[in-house]
Amino acid sequence: MQPATGTLQKNMYRFTPILKTKLWGGDRIAAYKGIATDLKRVGESWELSGLEGDISVVATGADAGMTLEALIARDKERLLGVRNYARYGTEFPLLVKFIDAREDLSIQVHPNDEIAETRHRSKGKTEMWYVVAADEGAHLYAGFREKTTPEEYARSVAENRITDLLADHAVSPGDVFFLPAGCVHSIGAGTFLAEIQQTSDLTYRIYDFDRRDAEGKTRELHTDLAREAIDFMALPGDRTRYERNANAEVELITCPYFTTMLHEATRPGALDLTTTDSFLVAICIEGRGTLDDGLGAPEPIRQGETVLVPASATSLTIRPEGGMKLLTSRIE
Repeated sequence: MQPATGTLQKNMYRFTPILKTKLWGGDRIAAYKGIATDLKRVGESWELSGLEGDISVVATGADAGMTLEALIARDKERLLGVRNYARYGTEFPLLVKFIDAREDLSIQVHPNDEIAETRHRSKGKTEMWYVVAADEGAHLYAGFREKTTPEEYARSVAENRITDLLADHAVSPGDVFFLPAGCVHSIGAGTFLAEIQQTSDLTYRIYDFDRRDAEGKTRELHTDLAREAIDFMALPGDRTRYERNANAEVELITCPYFTTMLHEATRPGALDLTTTDSFLVAICIEGRGTLDDGLGAPEPIRQGETVLVPASATSLTIRPEGGMKLLTSRIE
C-alpha cells in the first residue's frame, strides 16, 4: 500500500559507510564517495557489513537507524533469499569495501572455512578485487610465482624475502583478481579498489615491510598460523580475464561465496531476477543514475555508493545518467 502522500516506500537499502583509518591508508575514499570526514589515512570504507562489531546501519528512509542484522531478522527470506537465510540466518554473508592503499599493505593470507571454524569459530575469507584507480607503477601481489613448498616458505620468511616468491602484477583500472582463501597476497601502494568477500576479518600477517606505527611499534606477525593456512597446491595467482561489453551483464567471478557481474550502462536496461533466489548488492564504480526494482521508489545511486536490493525483487532496471559502471554481486 502506498503512503498517504502518494509516494512509494523504499524497497532498496543504502547504509552509512564505516570508515577505517589504517597505517597504510590514503585520502581518496572520502573524495571518491563525495562525503566529508575529519579522519586521516582512511584506508577502508566498509559499505555493507554484517560482521559483529561493525554491522551496517540503514542510512535513509523509514528504516533509517536499523541495523542490517535487525533488517534481516525482520524480513528473513524476503531480504536474503530462501537458501541464503537457511544457510546464514541473520548474518549477512558478504562484506563489501573500498580500499585505498597509500602504502603497501602487509603480505598476508586468509584461512579457509575449515581452519577459520576450528581456530576462531568464524567463516573463512575468500575475496575478489576490482581495481577502480591506480597510480603509475602501482602493483599488487597475488599468489606464488611458481609452486612453493612449506619449507621454502619458512626459509623466505626467516630471510625476509617472501616477496621474491610472489607473483607481482602491475595494475590498471578495470583489473580483476580472485583470491581464494589460502592465496598469499598484498595490495600495493597507489592502488584503489573495491573488494567483495566473505563476512570475515581474519588475516594472518606474514611480512609488514618492517613498518612501525607512530609509537615506533611493529605490528604482530602470524607466520606459523599463515603457513598452515596457505594453499601450496594452488596455481600461481593471476588477474581474471573478461571482455567488456556495454549494456550487457559481464561475468567477472563465480564461486561458492559470490557471483559478481560488471555492468557498463549507457542506456536503460533491465535485469531479470525471477530465477535468482538471492539479494543483489549494487556498487557504483563510476557515473550516476537510478535503480528501480518496481516494488518501491527508484533509488538514486552515484559513484562510491552501494545499494542492497532484496531477494523479493524480480527485476532491476538500471537507468544511467550519461553513463554508469556498476558491479553487482549475489550468491547463487
